[in-house]
Amino acid sequence: MAILSSSSSSSSSTMQKGIVVTVPVLVLTASFSAIILFILSYSLSSCSCPSSSITSQNDAVVVAAVNDGGITLSEKITTSREDIEWVKDLIRSNGLHMQDNVLRKGINPRTRDQQLQDLIQYKGISHYEDDDAMNNHTALPCPGELLVEEHHSNYGEPWAGGRDVFEFLAEASQLKRNAKVLEIGCGTLRVGLHFIRYLNPESFHCLEKDELSLMAALRYELPSQGLLHKRPLIVRGEDMEFSKFGSDVAYDLVYASAVFLHMPDELVWIGLERVVDKLKPYTGRIFVSHNIKFCTRLGGGKCTERLASLGLESLGKQTHDSLLFNHYEIWFGFRRIKG
Repeated sequence: MAILSSSSSSSSSTMQKGIVVTVPVLVLTASFSAIILFILSYSLSSCSCPSSSITSQNDAVVVAAVNDGGITLSEKITTSREDIEWVKDLIRSNGLHMQDNVLRKGINPRTRDQQLQDLIQYKGISHYEDDDAMNNHTALPCPGELLVEEHHSNYGEPWAGGRDVFEFLAEASQLKRNAKVLEIGCGTLRVGLHFIRYLNPESFHCLEKDELSLMAALRYELPSQGLLHKRPLIVRGEDMEFSKFGSDVAYDLVYASAVFLHMPDELVWIGLERVVDKLKPYTGRIFVSHNIKFCTRLGGGKCTERLASLGLESLGKQTHDSLLFNHYEIWFGFRRIKG
């Protein structure tokens, strides 16, 4: 009995000692854990973590991008309401007139024709004479007609409308930087410049038949905008021949702005048949501006049937408004439904 009693007493004493030792440790551990959890929760709540690749904020498409330093940036594709209010406030704060603003002329106001004549006659305020001019002072000599941007007036509407088209198409197709884009009839790159600037190098393709437009694109627009390093693939060609773009290319977006209006219907269908196999199934988009008379002239049912025979499905009509002038444009969308 004495042994049992002693054992019991010893066990009880040990248990009591164990409790005395453990409680402070548990308290300290719990306190330490609470501090760690607080720090972690604060860090997570204040962290500017990258969002998904494309999100919508205040009607503006935002794309996450990583620069050369590995820092995640957010670049807006479309103009938000906050952007518009910001510039309006800046105009007002500087005492500028919002309406009926007549700008004063510059120090040497010249029309484009007058600028061109000045270039021909005087070359520039400071310029090299004939012998020196040939010795690599000008790396990429550009014709005066392009330098005064006469080609910006060839579209029947302001040059700024190119940005409107880019924003609409990029948003409608949820375009990412690593996408592949083909423009059928890119002209002088009124729209294409914005895609080239946004996309990764070598990701913008263009088929254009007009030599003068191509000269403006290659000898003026790309160099003057600092976009030569983007290496867009621009091909002179017609009859909707896309073989020079490669057999394994897969486009996220193919678009034609006011081009199919000037083509025979059957040539448009030939082009669609050739390009549909280069379009990514289901996610890839084709957009055609203004109208699709090449299709509707067949009649509603036959139009749908012929599209289906190519593996295309109509996505209907959409419109978008210009940011800077009273204008809206109509676009018809299609997607590839066969893999």
